[in-house]
Amino acid sequence: MTSTPRKIIIDTDPGQDDAVAILLALASPEFEVLGITTVAGNVPLPLTSRNACLVRELAGRPDVPVFAGCDAPLARPLVTAEHVHGKTGLDGPEWWEPETAPEAQHAVDFLIETVRAHEPGEITFCTLGPLTNIATALQRAPDIAPRIRQLVMMGGAYFEVGNITPAAEFNIFVDPEAAAVVLAAGIPLTMLPLDVTHKALVTRARNDAFRALGNRTGRHVAEMTDFFERFDKEKYGSDGAPLHDPTVIAWLLAPELFSGREINVEIELAGTWTTGMTVADWWGVTDRPKNALFIGDVDADGFFRLLTERLARLP
Repeated sequence: MTSTPRKIIIDTDPGQDDAVAILLALASPEFEVLGITTVAGNVPLPLTSRNACLVRELAGRPDVPVFAGCDAPLARPLVTAEHVHGKTGLDGPEWWEPETAPEAQHAVDFLIETVRAHEPGEITFCTLGPLTNIATALQRAPDIAPRIRQLVMMGGAYFEVGNITPAAEFNIFVDPEAAAVVLAAGIPLTMLPLDVTHKALVTRARNDAFRALGNRTGRHVAEMTDFFERFDKEKYGSDGAPLHDPTVIAWLLAPELFSGREINVEIELAGTWTTGMTVADWWGVTDRPKNALFIGDVDADGFFRLLTERLARLP
């Protein structure tokens, strides 16, 4: 007996690892991807929107609508990450000019309308970038918060500290005010922080497995991960780069590959050195209410087996 696919919206700032996450979702019949909403983050909004269109075309899924969203954080100037992702955000493979364009509707309007149009508890948000679109939707339409089934996010760090500052992970650092809004909204929330993504490394053998799939998708994924590996290998001295964003989709597909605990997470908004830090009460030393399932570990071999098997299904 097949179950009904889970309805998801992917909010993203592609980014090579975002691209791989989108591909994993589009390759998985467990999901109905209602739309892809884009936000400024790894690169500015015009590029994240273009990149989302390219990734859906790579997957052979031009039917999945893309909606461009917020081009700047709620209260701060935009910080981007071309130093990691290259000037386009998807450097590595040879891309084409996108044959499709985003819809005319703003991403925030799409988020609000779609949640309101579905039964409560039907829609899951999968967030792969700064949380500006989600926070803006929640501020504009607080009635949607109790209707959202779940929010699964790549963001934050605790034991792995920061990757853009000594204390902060990039997605949270870009728009900490937005992250604070989302964490306070009462939505069932799972957080995939650097603590887990730094255990999901694209080693040479894992990258070779993508290339060996023999399809266009496998080649593009291998070339994308090759590109952004250069930066991370040099920075961390590891034998591969963390593949952050696909952990969001993998957790929904195979939560048994992951472990974590329900804890309180707060966002530092005013720190001298720690703005954007996810203050994770891992040891339960405060009486602050638990507001997130904070994932700390992954079966990396199982994760890459799942990812490789699904990517093989794409063109």
